Formats: sequence, structure tokens, C-alpha cells
Amino acid sequence: MEAHIALPLLVALIGVALLFDFLNGLHDAANSIATIVSTRVLKPQYAVAWAAFFNFIAFLFFGLHVAETVGKGIVDASIIDPAVIFGALMGAIAWNLITWGLGIPSSSSHALIGGLLGAGTAKAGLSAVVWSGVFKTSAAIVLSPAIGLMLALLLVLIISWIFRRFTPQGADRVFRKLQLVSASLYSLGHGGNDAQKTMGIIAVLLYSQGMLTGGFHVPFWVVLSCQAAMGLGTLLGGWKIVHTMGSKITRLSPAQGFCAETGGALTLFMATHLGVPVSTTHTITGAIVGVGASRRLSAVRWNVASSIIVAWVVTLPAAAMIGAAFYWLTRFF
Repeated sequence: MEAHIALPLLVALIGVALLFDFLNGLHDAANSIATIVSTRVLKPQYAVAWAAFFNFIAFLFFGLHVAETVGKGIVDASIIDPAVIFGALMGAIAWNLITWGLGIPSSSSHALIGGLLGAGTAKAGLSAVVWSGVFKTSAAIVLSPAIGLMLALLLVLIISWIFRRFTPQGADRVFRKLQLVSASLYSLGHGGNDAQKTMGIIAVLLYSQGMLTGGFHVPFWVVLSCQAAMGLGTLLGGWKIVHTMGSKITRLSPAQGFCAETGGALTLFMATHLGVPVSTTHTITGAIVGVGASRRLSAVRWNVASSIIVAWVVTLPAAAMIGAAFYWLTRFF
């Protein structure tokens, strides 16, 4: 690919980016709805519609700090060209499809960042890497599930004390309603953090083609397109991963589901405000493990949780290698 490409190719590449965003929603639908489905607060078809709506409107509540980090804070924006973007997107999409097919809740976010790093270094070597952004993102791989876990545990303790005089049936009735609120908050956080990653990719592509006036920024049509693509992906759901997230890690009551979703949502709100592209999968998994461990450690199926952790570790390098391979493939055309 040349530095500047014909408009039809540019449109096609933006289409590939929106396809990734759609698959991100499909792949990560479980993050938003696993707990309300597993606690039977909403039927799956209603749960995905609920989550998709709040995914879409997330742009009304958050700034575009994450989009800026992805667009110019992972790989030097000056070396970005359509071939790098193509490699990054294909690395992320391929890894998403592999893990989705296996029912493993890996991180779409880190697959995209891995793909971008792989394609960027394939073009310009390690000098292209913006290490401060990579370190910030890598730290979030560890911190986001840990913070989600601690916040969920803290919420369990607070709620247990507040509702200590309630019968289990009475508490369930209250939290079945409250879970609608917590699921909404989590879906907002999911849409706010995850959709912005694709916004950053499209914006830096437009920037590389000289189509952004006034410096790097995210056009509003890109914001709406990315939020809509993610919402549509969530609407179709990812049922294999819903089963893993909602029941294989630990069984949840409505109160525990509320604590997991709220702990996860607070973590995502903080990360999005700080411009850190975290994994919604990591975050909600940490929160679910936290509420499960609050009962007793044996309540968590640690073999399932450990297999998910392995997927976390492998995602960045695997997506980077695939992204680099697709970048080199473009050199032959």
C-alpha cells in the first residue's frame, strides 16, 4: 500500500475497522449481560437489547481520552499508514475469532493494541513504539481486574451489613431491580472505553491520509459510527462466552451480580476518564472472582479463571504476531 490510497480503499479500511468494532461488541457482549442473565433478572434477548442501548449512548457521558491514547499513544502516529492499520485490525479480528470460537473471554482491547504494536514494529522497528502508552496499558492488564475485584469485594461487605436484617428473598427482590441499574452502568463503561479504541484507529487512519484539519481529533461521524457498530454487535450477543462468564467461573445471586457489575463499572469509569484503554473482559472477570471469593475461595472455579488468565497473557503477543504477518502480506501487493 502507498502512503495515500484511493477513496474506495480508504472506505473499505474504515469498514474493516467498524467490523472489528462490531465483533468487539459481539465478543464482549458477555461482559455486559452475563450476570443479569445468570441471575435470571432478564432473559438473554432483553438483556442484550438493554446492554446495546447503553453501549450506544456512552459517547454522551465520556470524553475521548481513550481514543487519543490508541490513536497516538501506542505507536508513533507519524509512521501510521493504511498497511499498519490493516495489519493491526486483522491481527485483532483474527485473534477475536479464534478465542470466540473456543468460548474464551480474551480481551478485544489488548488484541487491537497487540495488532497495532505488531504491525507498527514490523514497519519501523521498536523506535515506533510509544513506550509510555504501552506501559500504561500493560499496567492496566494487571490493575483493572485487581481493582474490579477489590471494589466488588468491598461492595459485598457493605451490602451484607446494610441488608443484614433482610430475608434472602427480600434482598433478592431489591437487587433484581438494582441489577438493571448496575448492568446499565457497566454497559455505559463498556461502550465508553471499548468503542473509543476503534475511534482512535479510524481517526489516526484519516490523519495519516491528511483528511483531518486542525490536527489529530476524532470526527463526530466516527464517534457515532463506532458506538453504533459496537451496539449492533452486542445486540447479536456472544452466547458461548455468556455461559463461561455467567456460570462457569462462579454462581451469582442478584446481590452478588449487582456488586460485580458496579465494581466493574466504577473501574471502567476511572480508566476512561484517565484515557487508559483497559480490558472490559479483565475487569468484569476480576469483579466476578471477587464476589465469588467473598463467600469462600472454593466457590470460584479456579481452573476456569486460570485458563482465562492464560488467554490474557497470550493475547498481546499472539495478536502482535498476526498483525505483523498481515502487515508484511500487504508488502506483496
